[in-house]
Amino acid sequence: MHPTSYDTAAAILARLGGPANVTTVAHCLTRLRLRVTDPAAVDEEGLRAVPGVLGVVSADDGSYQIVLGPAVVAAVTAEVEELVAAGNPADRLAARGAELREQLRRRNATPLKAALRRLADVFVPLIPALIGCGILAGLGGLLANTGLLPGLAPALTALSSAFMALIAVFVGHNTAKEFGGTPVLGGAVAAVVVYPGVAKVTAFGVHLAPGQGGVLGALAAALLATRVERWCRGRVPGALDVLVTPAVTVLVPGLVTLYGLMYAAGVVSSAIGTGADRLLATTGAVAGLVLGGLFLPLVMLGLHQALIPIHTTLIQQQGYTVLLPLLAMAGAGQVGAALAVYARVRHDTSLRSLLTTIRSALPAGLLGVGEPLIYGVSLPLGRPFLTACAGGAAGGAFVGFFAMLGDRVGATAIGPSGWALFPLLAGNRGLLPTAAIYGGGLLTGYAVGFLATYLFGFDRGGPVQPASATGARQTSV
Repeated sequence: MHPTSYDTAAAILARLGGPANVTTVAHCLTRLRLRVTDPAAVDEEGLRAVPGVLGVVSADDGSYQIVLGPAVVAAVTAEVEELVAAGNPADRLAARGAELREQLRRRNATPLKAALRRLADVFVPLIPALIGCGILAGLGGLLANTGLLPGLAPALTALSSAFMALIAVFVGHNTAKEFGGTPVLGGAVAAVVVYPGVAKVTAFGVHLAPGQGGVLGALAAALLATRVERWCRGRVPGALDVLVTPAVTVLVPGLVTLYGLMYAAGVVSSAIGTGADRLLATTGAVAGLVLGGLFLPLVMLGLHQALIPIHTTLIQQQGYTVLLPLLAMAGAGQVGAALAVYARVRHDTSLRSLLTTIRSALPAGLLGVGEPLIYGVSLPLGRPFLTACAGGAAGGAFVGFFAMLGDRVGATAIGPSGWALFPLLAGNRGLLPTAAIYGGGLLTGYAVGFLATYLFGFDRGGPVQPASATGARQTSV
């Protein structure tokens, strides 16, 4: 009975010191080419005696060429690669992470999530300005409260407030650019939202207020302008297009915005602000637990992008968003889980690449960049991803509990989280109490994420038992 390719591969690896001793696998026309970590662990005589092996050529640098013949070498090499991947937990984790990332990318390719991504692309370019103005606003407030440099505080306030006063124009510009219109026309239509003269306009029996509807009104106005512009481009003769299309694009959506969209968007914006306040005041701990615990899955599914307009609306209305500090706790749970994984497997020499991933990704995780830890550590392992969510839920509940007591924690900009959010914190009790509550939430997330992962994040059979990304068969020879 002739040995199968799998039998030959398993026998070869057994005499090479096991899959963990093999570092590279390749083949040419007739030879399987491998490199091993420890040549002393190789049984070369036994290797030559494996059925199907026609010869062995070794070198001092730990490389081996195993002659199998042109009809056999490709099939045996494929089996060796699967067995090596299955026998190296760190490589298996990396492959599993890449597979999960690709699965999520394909799953996110739905019309709804594509629309959310395009919506996010309207606001993401605004984040640098939001961060810069948020930091200046915090610095200006600090100078005003302490009385230091009294002449500088009003200047900083002007610099930080100017962008927010005109943010509707930038939203309109980006919306038209993203959805196929002329950016400056989108900005022109959205500008009516913040124009002081709208106070003279009456809609639904009441005078409009400059800024009514905020970024939501600007977004709707620019979307309508884009549709009108594209409709005109296909119907207006070329000789008149340069005159008629811009005029109609500003006129029709502008009137609709004044006599409908601003009022409707104002109602929605007010409901968002009132809802966020009531949510935290009445069920802050529960809301924080749910938001902090579910944010990592939302990020994976791409649904977190729907929150960007809500954050921006709250910042425009109240000066800060109370939701972002709660959501930022998810990153704290992720860091705690990664530290627990490191503590459990730090003595496992077969997981050196996993340990390197954790060490290199932790600084970014502390600053709120969680993707390296998600796709490189917790998600491929499976259970630590769930315990990381538990840590995020605990941190969110901590911050939400203080919101129920009247201590609100907010962020003056979106984008940063983790420790990078401290310069952007704002609240109704002053900077020090706000920073203390947020810091306490981070520490709670770290601690619960660590303990939950250390105690419940591993199978009894071993510290690392991810699903195989390759489906390779396990064997012992």
